[in-house]
Amino acid sequence: MEYLIFRALQKYKRLRPVRFHMPGHKADRKRFPLFKDAAYDITELSFADCLENPEGIIAAAESDVAELLGAKKSFFLTDGSSAGIFAMLYAVRKRGGKIVIPRGAHKSVYNACALIGIEPYTIKGNILGGIPLPPAAAEIEDVFKKEKDVSAVLVTSPDYYGNICDYPALRRICDRYGKLLIVDGAHGAYLRFDPDDGGLYAGHYADMWVDGAHKTLPTLTQGAVLNVNKEELIPDVREGAGIFRTTSPSYPVMASIEYGVKYMSEAGAGLLDTLKREFSLTKMRFKKRGIRFYEESKTLQFAIDFGGMGISPYLAEEQLEKRKVFPEMNDGRYLLFYMSPLTRAKDLARLERAVRHIVKMRALRATYGGADEPAYGVRKFSYLAALTFRKESVPVGEAAGRIAARNAGVTPPCVPAVIAGEQITEQVVEMLKNARHTFGITDGKIEVIKIGGAK
Repeated sequence: MEYLIFRALQKYKRLRPVRFHMPGHKADRKRFPLFKDAAYDITELSFADCLENPEGIIAAAESDVAELLGAKKSFFLTDGSSAGIFAMLYAVRKRGGKIVIPRGAHKSVYNACALIGIEPYTIKGNILGGIPLPPAAAEIEDVFKKEKDVSAVLVTSPDYYGNICDYPALRRICDRYGKLLIVDGAHGAYLRFDPDDGGLYAGHYADMWVDGAHKTLPTLTQGAVLNVNKEELIPDVREGAGIFRTTSPSYPVMASIEYGVKYMSEAGAGLLDTLKREFSLTKMRFKKRGIRFYEESKTLQFAIDFGGMGISPYLAEEQLEKRKVFPEMNDGRYLLFYMSPLTRAKDLARLERAVRHIVKMRALRATYGGADEPAYGVRKFSYLAALTFRKESVPVGEAAGRIAARNAGVTPPCVPAVIAGEQITEQVVEMLKNARHTFGITDGKIEVIKIGGAK
C-alpha cells in the first residue's frame, strides 16, 4: 500500500533543497541537532497540497482513509480529536441548540458547547465498580421525549475504561426521533481493524465520529480523523473543520495518520489476534491470583483496581515507575494501562510480573483511603447560563458549597469533576486538591459564581 504523504516528504528530503519557506529550523542538522527528522517538517509547497482545500496528495490520502474506515468523507486532524469535536458540534448547532451528552464527556465537548452556544443535557448513567457507565439507550430516549429542541446525542465510546455504548439501540432511537448520533470514538480507532470487533466500532452506526488515531494506531500524537457518514452533514463539517483546525498543520502528523490507518488495514488483524490472546491469558492469571481489575472493558484498556485491593494507586504507581513501567492514568482508585495493537507480548509479561510483585508488598497493604464513587457536583444552573454570571476566584479548599463558574477536573482523563452551574461538593474539593494534574485551577484557585452577583 502506498503512503502518499510520506513518500512526498521523503522525495523532497532527498533533493537536499534550499528552503526559503517555513518552518524556521530549515532542517539544519548542525544547528537543530536534536531533531534528526526535521527535513520531513515542511509547509504547503507546490507538491505538498493544502489541508485547507486539499486537491492533491492530502485529498487522495483522505479518500483512501475514508474508504478504509467506512466513511463517506474523512478529514485529517493534526490538532487531536478535540478539533473534530468542535467541527461536529458546529454542524449540530445549525440544526438545534441542545445536545444530549454523558456527564463524563471530555472537556472539549463542554468547551465546544460554550463557544458555539449549545446547551448540553447531561446524563450521569450508572456506576459499576467505581467507574461511570455510558448512558443507557432508554435514558436517552426519555430525554428525546421530554426535550423537543434536542438535535443530537453525543456519546463517548469507547471511554477510558473500555466501556462501549449499545450502538444498535442508539441508532434505532435516533432514527425513530430524527436525531443525529455523534460519537467521540477517540479511544477506539483500532476497532475498525479487529475482525472480532462484533460491531464495536463507532463507524458502523454513527452519523459523525472522530477517531483519535494517535491513541491506538501507529500515529504521532495529535493525529486524528474526523469522519462523516451522512452526506448532508459534509458541507457543514468541512466548514467547521476549516474554522477549528490549525492553518499550520504538521506534515509528519498527517503522514503518520495515513500510515497508521493503512498499516493497520494490512497488519492489524494479525497484531490484534496475537495481543488479544496474550491479554486474555494475563487476565485469567490475574483473576486466579485475586488481582482485581475492571472486567467489563471491551477494548484493550486495562484498569487494575488497586484501590479495591486496599492499595494506594499512587504508591503502586511509584513502585511501577521504579520498575520502568508507566501507566496511562491514575484516577485515584484504578491504574489504567493503555495498550495498542503494537503492544508486545514481552511488555505485557513485564507488566504482569511488576503488578504481581506490588500486590504482595506488605508495606502497601491498607494504604488506600479514597472514595469508591466518582465525584460530581450538584446541578444548580444550566451550563450556558452559568457561564454568563459574574465570577470570583477562591482557593479550592474553600470552594465546597459554591457554584462553579467554569469547568474544573483532573487530566487525564480531562473529564470535568464539576461543570459550570454545579455546586461544588467536598468530594470534588478533595479530588482537585489531591490530583497531580488539573484543568480549571489556577494558582490553587477555582472560579465560582460571585455571591449576589448579577449577570
